[in-house]
Amino acid sequence: MIMNDWPYSLEWEKEEVIDSDILVMGGGVAGCMAAIAAAKCGQSVVLAEKGATKRSGAGGSGCDHWESAATNPCSKITPGELVQAMLDDNDGFNNGISHYIECREGYDRLLEIEKMGGKIRDTGGEFTGAAFRDEKTKLLFAYDYVNRYTLRVWGSTFKPAMYRELKRLGVRVIDRVMITSLLSESGKQGNRITGAAGIHTRTGRFYIFSAKASIMCMSRPARIWLFSGSLPGLCEFRPPQCVGDGHAMGWRAGAEFTMMEKSVRAEFSASGRSFPPYAAGNNHNTWYGADIIDSEARKIPYADRDGNILTGIADRFRPAQGQKFFLKGGSVDNPKYEYRGPETLPFTEMMLKGYKPPFYADLSSLPETERKVIWGMMVGEEGKTKVPVFRNHSALGFDPEKHVIQCYGAGWTSAEFLPDERQLFGLPGGFLNDWNLSSNLEGLFVAGDSLYASNCYGHAAATGHYAGRHAADYASGLKKSKPARSQVRTEKERVYNPVRNRHSTGMGWKELNMGISKVMKNYCGEVKHDELLKIGLRHLDDFEHNIIPGTCANNPHDLVRLLEVFDILTVAQIIMNACLARKSSVKALCFTKLDDSGTDDSGSLIVLRQKEGKVETRKLSIDFFGDLKKNYEKFSKEYFRGKSKPE
Repeated sequence: MIMNDWPYSLEWEKEEVIDSDILVMGGGVAGCMAAIAAAKCGQSVVLAEKGATKRSGAGGSGCDHWESAATNPCSKITPGELVQAMLDDNDGFNNGISHYIECREGYDRLLEIEKMGGKIRDTGGEFTGAAFRDEKTKLLFAYDYVNRYTLRVWGSTFKPAMYRELKRLGVRVIDRVMITSLLSESGKQGNRITGAAGIHTRTGRFYIFSAKASIMCMSRPARIWLFSGSLPGLCEFRPPQCVGDGHAMGWRAGAEFTMMEKSVRAEFSASGRSFPPYAAGNNHNTWYGADIIDSEARKIPYADRDGNILTGIADRFRPAQGQKFFLKGGSVDNPKYEYRGPETLPFTEMMLKGYKPPFYADLSSLPETERKVIWGMMVGEEGKTKVPVFRNHSALGFDPEKHVIQCYGAGWTSAEFLPDERQLFGLPGGFLNDWNLSSNLEGLFVAGDSLYASNCYGHAAATGHYAGRHAADYASGLKKSKPARSQVRTEKERVYNPVRNRHSTGMGWKELNMGISKVMKNYCGEVKHDELLKIGLRHLDDFEHNIIPGTCANNPHDLVRLLEVFDILTVAQIIMNACLARKSSVKALCFTKLDDSGTDDSGSLIVLRQKEGKVETRKLSIDFFGDLKKNYEKFSKEYFRGKSKPE
């Protein structure tokens, strides 16, 4: 679409300055909770969101479970036990600070969302008598029915409830503004953050945000390895506009990052080998507990963490003998060995065992309440499943009591992803944080998917609220600094350059994204090697210096998509540099180094930042956060005043 056909008034380079005590960047779950917490502390709050806050972000369309409710009245485990299991399950490569906050405050955030109007209980009695329902509280539990710390929830009601609360508290919500850069004191990299700049995604107007404290609540990166120019709306599991803009602007401002070398094999994409999430059969997470059968209706055995075959359906939801509890979807704490049950074996091994493909998820033999809670509730409430999966399948006649859904991937069909098709999925890298959830840049706090080792809805809500409180405390009594005009001018020049090139034949956003993805697959795939990484970096640097200056955009939509790809390029460079900095393979990071130096990096985080155009790295112990309980309570005295303190 050319600008003459654009349906909105164009305001190229027109400036609007917005002042506040607290600036929240990103209106997803973490951003909403950060803004709510800061506003309740008496600060003036502005929330800027690229989309529409009422439904934006990775969790905007819903969630089916809340795994961080360790303090709910039915739980039999403590926050400390749950966090330790999370750390052990990843050999220590996890964010102990943010996940302890999640486990201490996760249930509090659920209760707060309930007061806003979100639904967290079976108030209608639909599941009365079910093994996973507590009759007194009407709470529903998932996975481990004995320890009851993961709740099933009606997550599609949450985001609208948060939006209403934002408006009630007087938070100024500015939708459809893409934040493009952080602003720093005197315009110098590494200085205190004084706000941000951005553009309106429909009019192109330039925004200058000035604040005493800023909270980064944007998404984790995506579209790094996986992108299809013909199917750009289906690139990965999260919304296609969630690409890690915050990581890129944080890097340019001098923020420290860690675990950026971690990437896992792809699960969802538009590469032609994927299917809509949760529309394919399996027995993990949302579908946990389902039977898996082969084409002759033979059941694939369920097994516990020790490989013992479970004969009763109820046993699937209980810990193994000698195991206190297990993590979501069947993950385990301190397994005796890595057990790969029949349901996870590759296609060829399944055939050798006598099973005949294809394989299917079968809910028909489950108790009625289990069948209804998986298909009628969890599949319907998980992000992006209510309409494309639950409603559409039901409208086409799918009946879980009679029909089965085919399984794809995991080596069972040609839908399996290639080894070099990676994602930042499952506790990926991000901003390094301290116990205030502050970055190394003064005035910049971080929450949700911007944090390293981020995970799930409950983590976003809890860390958002915590960061909002600490940012408000920091801003109290602080004088505001005006943005440096020189930095604003430089950012405007960068942002609008593609528009000035609109009459040229320069590259567009899709072609550039495809080029980045190809470089990442060729030079930073499953197995890393320094020489390959250096070649890849040279290609990315060539894109930055020789391609980006000539790129073009015809309208605000094209411009925003192109600015996103600029950020994708920056994130790709961070990843390449992080991979160069780590000298040995680390299984927990899904990191294999072909030219392994023999140096033992297994106990260290690689921390990196950009300073004056050069990359600086350092090592940090994976347990740098110290005693979780003591440190959390030291930094949360105000929050727990008058509250009981769960152990």
